[in-house]
Amino acid sequence: MKTFYLVTALVSASFFATSAYGVKQVEVLKRDGRQNEIPLLDNRFRIDSHIDEITLLFFRKPGTPAVILVRPDGGKYAVTDLAKNLDLDWYDEVGYDIIRIKNPMPGPWQAIGNILPKSRIVVLGEITLETEPFPTMLFQGEKIKMTGRVLNDGEPINADLFNDVVDLKIDFISTNNEKFANFGAGREEVARFKDDGYGLDERQKDGVFTGELNLDFIAGEWTPVLYIKTPLLERSVVQDALIVHQPPFSYEIEPAEQDINNHLLTINLDDTIVKPETVIMQGKIYYPNNEEQMFSIESDAQHTRQLAIKNYGWGRYSVELSIFGTNIKGREFMATLPTYKFEIARPIEAIPAVDPATIIPPDLMIESEPVAEKIANWVLLSLIIVGNLCVLLMGWLAIRIFVQKKSLKFKVKLPFINKKTTTNDDVGNSEKKQSTKNGSKNDKSGEILNLSMTDD
Repeated sequence: MKTFYLVTALVSASFFATSAYGVKQVEVLKRDGRQNEIPLLDNRFRIDSHIDEITLLFFRKPGTPAVILVRPDGGKYAVTDLAKNLDLDWYDEVGYDIIRIKNPMPGPWQAIGNILPKSRIVVLGEITLETEPFPTMLFQGEKIKMTGRVLNDGEPINADLFNDVVDLKIDFISTNNEKFANFGAGREEVARFKDDGYGLDERQKDGVFTGELNLDFIAGEWTPVLYIKTPLLERSVVQDALIVHQPPFSYEIEPAEQDINNHLLTINLDDTIVKPETVIMQGKIYYPNNEEQMFSIESDAQHTRQLAIKNYGWGRYSVELSIFGTNIKGREFMATLPTYKFEIARPIEAIPAVDPATIIPPDLMIESEPVAEKIANWVLLSLIIVGNLCVLLMGWLAIRIFVQKKSLKFKVKLPFINKKTTTNDDVGNSEKKQSTKNGSKNDKSGEILNLSMTDD
């Protein structure tokens, strides 16, 4: 059976070149149990004939193109060769390349690119993930510290850049036990640790991944899974199933009976899980008027704690609570409980009694409403008609004066004026006929004039 070797070349921010004189330029990649790291000199390394598959990890300046590998025969491997070469797997990111080569050609190889300085080639043998076991008694809302290590042949990997692309993830998988509330809950992503010196991680790039788990999911029976995963490398550890209990605390609220009194919140402790005399509490109260109040409660041997909450009348109150103490197995814990909320109902105002004398009988209300509605509709319709007429008239006047440039001339014929004019015309016509009768003897001839005077 062929031995599987995983080789990681860790590389850095500018092109590194070393003099060919006085230093060894090529190192043979082999694992003898004594040496797992060798320097990357002049970006060159040698692969011996016993390696069936290698994985190279090159760090380069962010944003620069992927590296190019030069084979011993002068041929080249580039990221563009991935589709046409079945023996090549290539994963390129912004700042690094992970390259896996099957049946690599023995001999000296060289990497070309903006490779970071002080790089080392790490011959990865048996990669294992070592983690500490979970505590046996956990409850919902608890926060715990966990540590994991990535080992190479049982030893930490002393390559800083390797830890930049590796992180430790922790998931909880439901056991689908019908006796617990998390039946069918699936998988919960709980935490993700990096060896970067932030949070609970004590030292940066020391090969130890440390972080905090917040058990803020549903209580029940779960199976913890811890794993590291890169595009070409994955290791996981599955621990024994454990039970996440319900929070060992419960609440009882006693609303104030009068406005001058405070609300009283009672917190009950379950002494089957925690030791009451070791429990210390602190938190914050949110009032309906958006006011906030910090509080703390010292340890006490009693199984209950009481918290006075100011009475700001009706509305919603919220209480955030963090707890520190020791469980019955002697393990110290800290937990953040789900926010407790309660609401005071708005008081109902008394409505004064209505005087029966002021009540209008239904029959009168029915008769008066249509009349008022009818009048209102008629007035509204009249206003609409008059308004439209006014608009039309003003429009006509504007067109006549400003567009047609005509003056306003009103010809008004009144009936009584026409009648008077007609009477005068009739008198004139009568006199004309009389004069014609007297002045002409024969209307038809018109030749003889009557010049005689009457006796009068």
